[in-house]
Amino acid sequence: MPPPTLVSQAGVIPLHEGRLCMVTSRSGRRWVFPKGVIDPGHTPGETALLEAWEEAGLVGTLAPEPLGTYGYEKCGRSYEVTVFLLDVVDIAVSWPEAHRRSRRWLHPTQAAMALHLPALRALVRAAAEGPIRPTQTIAPALCG
Repeated sequence: MPPPTLVSQAGVIPLHEGRLCMVTSRSGRRWVFPKGVIDPGHTPGETALLEAWEEAGLVGTLAPEPLGTYGYEKCGRSYEVTVFLLDVVDIAVSWPEAHRRSRRWLHPTQAAMALHLPALRALVRAAAEGPIRPTQTIAPALCG
């Protein structure tokens, strides 16, 4: 049997006023952070910003370096997710996946308890530890 295909993804842990934003998974059964596949020609940072907008309606500034990575397996594929801290500067009332996803703001401890992957819990703890320096911002108009 061939080894599983590795799929590269990028995502964000959105931070605003000491709280983290989580969204429902596509199935609606779990709370997750926005993430998605890195398309050819896009950087992990660009993908992370786009997913924050599409899945949660959030606009903000990424930390200059990723918080880290975590991996998981789903449907016979292996995924590696590069995660950035996002300093949220705007929260939209309407966003592309609003009809499909709910969002909620949680204290970092509550967010960590909602996660099933220990490596992602560790990234939440890292996100809660300090401020970020701006590196890249995206506006909703650029995502359309």
